[in-house]
Amino acid sequence: MVKVGVVGLGYVGIPVAVLAAEKGYDVVGIDLDESKIEAINAGKSPMADEKLEKALVSKPFKASTDYADIADADIVVIAVPTPVKDELPDLTILKAATTATGENLQDGALLIIESTINPGVCDDALIPLLAEMDLTEGSDYHMAHCPERISPGDEWDLKDINRVVGSNSEEGLNRALEFYNKLLDADVKPMGSIKEAEAVKVVENSFRDINIAFVNELAMSFDLMGINLENVIDGASSKPFGYMPFRPGPGVGGHCIPVDPHYLIEYAKTFGFEHRFMRLARDVNKAMPGFVVDVTRRALEEKDIKLEDAKVALFGLSYKPNVDDLRESPSLEILDQLKEMGVEVVVYDPYHVKDDHAESIDDALGDNVDALILATHHDDYKELSPETMKKHGVSVFVDSRNMFKDTKQDFKDAGVLYRGVGQS
Repeated sequence: MVKVGVVGLGYVGIPVAVLAAEKGYDVVGIDLDESKIEAINAGKSPMADEKLEKALVSKPFKASTDYADIADADIVVIAVPTPVKDELPDLTILKAATTATGENLQDGALLIIESTINPGVCDDALIPLLAEMDLTEGSDYHMAHCPERISPGDEWDLKDINRVVGSNSEEGLNRALEFYNKLLDADVKPMGSIKEAEAVKVVENSFRDINIAFVNELAMSFDLMGINLENVIDGASSKPFGYMPFRPGPGVGGHCIPVDPHYLIEYAKTFGFEHRFMRLARDVNKAMPGFVVDVTRRALEEKDIKLEDAKVALFGLSYKPNVDDLRESPSLEILDQLKEMGVEVVVYDPYHVKDDHAESIDDALGDNVDALILATHHDDYKELSPETMKKHGVSVFVDSRNMFKDTKQDFKDAGVLYRGVGQS
């Protein structure tokens, strides 16, 4: 039986390990977080994911903190975080994982990097790192890159998502293609090199970041003009060709879209090129939490309430609906800005109920909340109604996800001042 090691048991690594186990591989997962290891070995998912929870029971795999457990692995997949600090890619975790893996790498093993990286990381950082350990790519091991495509909380199943694979050797590419073709029920596209595969993920998410920035900038502009952007987008979407709808919001979160553009921006600088368009998109999207706060301020002023004197309920901390993922969430920036202004804030997120957070909608709204900011469109919030707002005396409803755009008149009829992003 072919043995697969998965290094990094997070949003990417656990689904890969589970899928490999389902496909008949002998799987061992490595992570330094002992609480994760304990949970996985007990058949529990470390993150809120019902599908993973069931899979870990039906197709369990061994989890360990000891890299020696992958010493006999034929294939090792590294899927550790690659965060951005001060807008610069931080490869510290990836390099540490690569070093520890190299110290326990079986001769001739296939090493696959799934972590999101900028073009050149494998060639310029990881392969030289392993060379310092007297490991030569192409003889002692083969390296490939298959950028992860995971969307936490969505209905997409990992096995149904098309992937790309790149390697510097024909044998490395063929072995990686064989692995992913067995793993997936989707297409696997071979790339011309590792660097091309690295570039794919960055391009995918930079494309989304730029288009989201476009509609977010329109939202700020149309807010001043009194034009309903949501209606305009719906109108533009009626064109059957040449247009792809994106929606405005409070900013961009997650580990991919707000992070990946920085990889390419910084890498291009080493060649003397400045990605002005991508940098501008990042600036626009990072400004959106501040715009939401300003919309709240202006709406409260219409009710003769100063923001700094108001009590505000913030609904949603996760960066996307129905998950507990806080990575790069714009909600956290909204919360920080409100607190810096001295605003009293009550937080309610059904995926993050803590001692200092509300436990329900009624608990959050109490009897003296002036404004409610909906920052994440969890399904739990669908029960929000004009009657609920009126009962709790809420004066202003800032729907930054435009979740209630189709019923906003009902809130207005109830005496609640409704504001969305790009619509009033």
